[in-house]
Amino acid sequence: MSVLNRAGKAASAAPTGRRTASAAVLAAALVLGAAAAPAGAAALSHSATAAAAPSASAGKFGPFGFGGVRLGMSVKKARATKKIVSTFGSGPCTAWDLKAYPSGGDGVGLYISKRHGVAVIAAPKGVKTPRGITIGSTGRQLKKAYPGIRKAVNGYAVITVPGNAKADYLFQLSRGRVSEMILALKSQDCTN
Repeated sequence: MSVLNRAGKAASAAPTGRRTASAAVLAAALVLGAAAAPAGAAALSHSATAAAAPSASAGKFGPFGFGGVRLGMSVKKARATKKIVSTFGSGPCTAWDLKAYPSGGDGVGLYISKRHGVAVIAAPKGVKTPRGITIGSTGRQLKKAYPGIRKAVNGYAVITVPGNAKADYLFQLSRGRVSEMILALKSQDCTN
């Protein structure tokens, strides 16, 4: 699988347990009319070491955020949580990681937009949506938990987050299992 790294260049996904959410995931939202975004977006990624963090203390992935960071939260408020660390930044968005879930390498855990605040959050392995979906859940489990899920032309599954009409869940399936999960504002301007 090919994904984009921070520089917007194609890179191969690492087979070492790294979970990567490509900018193409968010392009799926665009195809479905969710939001417009600039080109040259970066990948989201979480290392296998991040998966070792206990999911019980992390809380649920969604509907409004994850790990003490909420969608729409300004940079100032997100930094005040002391739960994030900057990885790089330029343009309309900056890239961050949750301290408890470092992504490593060229990975990015979340994006904060100057205009929209926290706009995109990638799920590390081991965390669950409120309906119990996690990286590794089967496609059947995903459809049962989210019966209104739509397929984008690139194969990603997209659904408006139950309880938060301003956000989408984006799921990538690989070999019949969820391999990536993203929580993103429909109005985000950080990735395409």
